Amino acid sequence: MGFIQDPLYTPAYRLSGDEVAVFDTSRGMIRVQLDTEGAPIHAANFCELASSGFYDELKFHRYVPGFVIQGGCPNTREMTPEQVARGEVGPTGMPGTGGPGYRIREEFTTNPRNSHEDRALAMARSADPNSAGSQFYFCLGAQHGLDSGYTVFGRTIEGEDVIGELRSGDVINSVRIEHLDA
Repeated sequence: MGFIQDPLYTPAYRLSGDEVAVFDTSRGMIRVQLDTEGAPIHAANFCELASSGFYDELKFHRYVPGFVIQGGCPNTREMTPEQVARGEVGPTGMPGTGGPGYRIREEFTTNPRNSHEDRALAMARSADPNSAGSQFYFCLGAQHGLDSGYTVFGRTIEGEDVIGELRSGDVINSVRIEHLDA
């Protein structure tokens, strides 16, 4: 019997087209306009997770100066910021290895705006292009070498300075979804 792949997840969240993700972090607030047209699966998935409280109290677990700051791994939920910053293994696994329990389809081949500009928001994944789930990263400088392999789904509109201050162990207090006119 061969290996059977689990089906890719399709988010139920209905996009209105003007979604803004508001990150309340231990370093300050960040507002990101989501690319609901170019990356609708990623945007809807992120909205669905944020609206359910999935990201609340997670920590940023990966910081590479001049490259990315990454968060969204549920394995960091029960860890202290200091444990995450030290790179320890948490009670549910190593930070950077957890997800929501499903995978979504890549959109980097179909998104005409898939450009890793400075402070862009994109989804992390494993070696499988269709393996993104909940982990995301902010670019720390333009990272165009990632354009052909990772889906960008948001553009920072406020809090660029906050992104530059984030480090491993910093807390995502919450992520809420607002609308441009709100």
